[in-house]
Amino acid sequence: MKHNLYQIDAFTDKVFGGNPACVVPLEQWLPDDILLKIAKENAVAETAFFVDKGDKIHLRWFTPEIEMDLCGHATLATAHCLKTILNYKSDTIIFETLSGDLTVLVDNGLYKMDFPSRMPLPDILPENIEHSLNIKPKEVLKSRDYVLVYDSETDIKNITIDRQLFDQINLDPGGVIVTAIGDHCDFVSRFFTPQASILEDPVTGSAHCSLIPFWAERLHKKELHALQVSDRIGTLFCEDKGDRVIISGQAKTYSTGTFWTE
Repeated sequence: MKHNLYQIDAFTDKVFGGNPACVVPLEQWLPDDILLKIAKENAVAETAFFVDKGDKIHLRWFTPEIEMDLCGHATLATAHCLKTILNYKSDTIIFETLSGDLTVLVDNGLYKMDFPSRMPLPDILPENIEHSLNIKPKEVLKSRDYVLVYDSETDIKNITIDRQLFDQINLDPGGVIVTAIGDHCDFVSRFFTPQASILEDPVTGSAHCSLIPFWAERLHKKELHALQVSDRIGTLFCEDKGDRVIISGQAKTYSTGTFWTE
């Protein structure tokens, strides 16, 4: 069976920036083990599969290892694919997902994603994660992901992970966010996933479900500009809406192609 495949860089206005995601449109769902094999073959952080149901788009996200409950950059990539490649007519796209219905509004090349808010709460960091970090955080919180708060953007950029220790824990489906106030934006972050084939995710939309309410409260601001300071750099425009957050960004198509399943 022949399928189309689109690779799109999300949360960036240029190729080779942001976070690459693969997008695969389907007429009907393939078995889950095939979806996982496709994601593994694609070898990017996330592959998004979708089936157009007419009023809604049924969307699922797979890493090379597992199905995810929520993924921001692959949602943004899917919206970009629908609008710029597949000629989706409406500027409002409703995705049916494991995290409920997610709405994306397309506004002059900016994709505004309405996601759930996940305020992190104070927690205790597992020892193997703590010992894997070359710089210790000043605060530890947790929602789906651990949120580690640091003093400065320089700290965030200088963090290294001892992967042998880090991979001793499985946070399925979560990860570890490190964050601080930014030098030239409201806040910066990086994101790491233990036991994943890709240790550092270049730009993590779902992490901002926790980062936005945290920094909105800490900085007394409802609208925030964020950078994920991985090697590829991602730019996110954020808004705190109480029980929801708006995560906005741009995207660029890197490649289009086809693949076959038996």
